[in-house]
Amino acid sequence: MARRRGRGIASVNYPIGMNLGGDPSQALVHSNPGGKFTVALSSIDLGQGMKSVVRQICAEALGVPVEDVFVDTADSDTGPHCMGSFASRGTHRVGNAVIAAAEEARGVLLEAAAEKLEVDAADLVTDGRGNIHVRGAPSRFITVADASAAAQFEQGRTVSGRGIFLVPMSTPDPETGEMDPVTCYAHACTVAEVEVDDETGEVEVISIEAAYEVGRAMNPRLVEQQLVGGGWMGMSHALWETTEPYYPDRSHGPTDFNQYLMPGPGDICEQRFTILERPAPDGPYGGKGVGEMCSTPPIPAIANAIFDAVGVRIDEMPFTPEKILRALKEQGGAR
Repeated sequence: MARRRGRGIASVNYPIGMNLGGDPSQALVHSNPGGKFTVALSSIDLGQGMKSVVRQICAEALGVPVEDVFVDTADSDTGPHCMGSFASRGTHRVGNAVIAAAEEARGVLLEAAAEKLEVDAADLVTDGRGNIHVRGAPSRFITVADASAAAQFEQGRTVSGRGIFLVPMSTPDPETGEMDPVTCYAHACTVAEVEVDDETGEVEVISIEAAYEVGRAMNPRLVEQQLVGGGWMGMSHALWETTEPYYPDRSHGPTDFNQYLMPGPGDICEQRFTILERPAPDGPYGGKGVGEMCSTPPIPAIANAIFDAVGVRIDEMPFTPEKILRALKEQGGAR
């Protein structure tokens, strides 16, 4: 009897969003008289960092400091329409909508500044620090705050913008069935190393190493947090989480997280990641998405590592000690 080590690999091409029925997201951007901007969304931040990324995208499109942008996620009754926070679509769909809204608001802002400076709006640029100046003549400028105040109190302008991003619905070709389900994909490859006890069937994940191609990492720290959390989630799905044998009868099943089996701190393995950037042509500043993709490849990678270690193929999650022992018994031991 021994603890046997194995290594498994898995890769994934992950579709960003969907367009089987159209996939729109909308955004509104407006300034108050003090030059602070609010982004109104119905797109919900589930902890993935959407508010932070949206602030960055909006500030970049407006040409203002990121600290001058605020994000308000309303509900679906009062906010602009969004299909939802799923399918790793937030950065791609919502980001594009925010850019469109911010560019419209920026146009109004520059027109207001141009009237005050007595120049053409096309000759104005923002410096990202809260100022608008004449191209090539930085000494001729007006602050974003002053331009916003002038627009609303002197010129009767609303410094606001509306944006929508829609991937048109793709229908199958009647002859071939071919279609374009999405406009871009993210990619990942994961290598998992495990040890399997061939006497107890217990699996210990030693390490997870992965490379993720995410378009452009809009906020590298948030991307890293997504990858770490997703790796642990994939590990948990692979080896622990289940409602079996109770589903669909839950009368004797877990009722809270004290009873629901998940990995504890001592079960968490070392993770190492490489982030690859290949900007998406239709993404906001090249961004795609991370989201669900990072929890997917660890599962088959761990299954392949178990096979490499003891020679049994477990194809039903979670890969419990009972299933591994049963498979080992059927094949006459580890191979």
